Amino acid sequence: MNKKAEKIMGTAFFGPALVLLTLFLFIPMILTLVFSFTDFFTLDPQATKFVGLENYTRLFKDELFGKAFLNTIKFAIIVVPLQMGGALLLAMGINKVTHCKKYFKVAFFIPVVMSLAVVSTLWMQLYNPDGLINTILNNLGIASQPFIHSKEQALQSISIMSIWQGMGYQMIIFLGALQAISPSLYEAADIDGATGWKKFRYLTLPLLKPIMLYVLITSAIGGLQMYDIPALFNVSKSGLIGQPDDSSTTMAMYIMRLYQSDVGKAAAVSVFLFILTLIISLIFFGTMTDRSEKKHKKGGNR
Repeated sequence: MNKKAEKIMGTAFFGPALVLLTLFLFIPMILTLVFSFTDFFTLDPQATKFVGLENYTRLFKDELFGKAFLNTIKFAIIVVPLQMGGALLLAMGINKVTHCKKYFKVAFFIPVVMSLAVVSTLWMQLYNPDGLINTILNNLGIASQPFIHSKEQALQSISIMSIWQGMGYQMIIFLGALQAISPSLYEAADIDGATGWKKFRYLTLPLLKPIMLYVLITSAIGGLQMYDIPALFNVSKSGLIGQPDDSSTTMAMYIMRLYQSDVGKAAAVSVFLFILTLIISLIFFGTMTDRSEKKHKKGGNR
């Protein structure tokens, strides 16, 4: 096959994907940026006019935006490290299992493929005052907890459900990476008298870093853009208001609430969320890659 034919084949495969990305990603991103500088209103688009930075000014004066921003950051801080840590521990445990390995993989992956509506309904029943969790607590001599019905516990309760629901996906990724590590490396470490902790710290972790970086960034993006799980917990009672008293309202929920009446401001929140997500992702990427490069340089100097 000559180079011209290869280019045609490459374009044929890449072209449809590029068209779809342009239609459903690039154009909406550009329109969102444009709308953030206007007073666009869905019911009267002809009356749209340029307002400059007014939407952004109103945004930072909005108390609800501040609450949604803090809720989103708290959600990401709780979910990302606990979900990653739990997934890595599960993967390491399953990797050591010699029997029924497929059963454990399927069992922990089931929550990932379950409908979020079903998962939310299940956990709402568990969190009920007369639910299973409170029944267990009462049998242990602990008073019943309000969980999602309390301003102090609602966000943490939803975070726990999110950790449980998404951990299986990360576990599969980590398990694949662990199984790709050559057993001969661990055998050499055993010969050198390395303890289990040293093998994990100096062998497993460095080899898992590329995968950990991927999981960390995708988890952070998912945490910052969290919408479906908190919304499903509240949709039957209040729609997009994170009950009680907006204690579980995320930035994505806030955007959808604004979209019905104030598209310009909703677009401004979307642009802010995109920039925040991009900055955090770049920080994670830069931090982890810099550490790896420094270790390589130290190793080379020795």
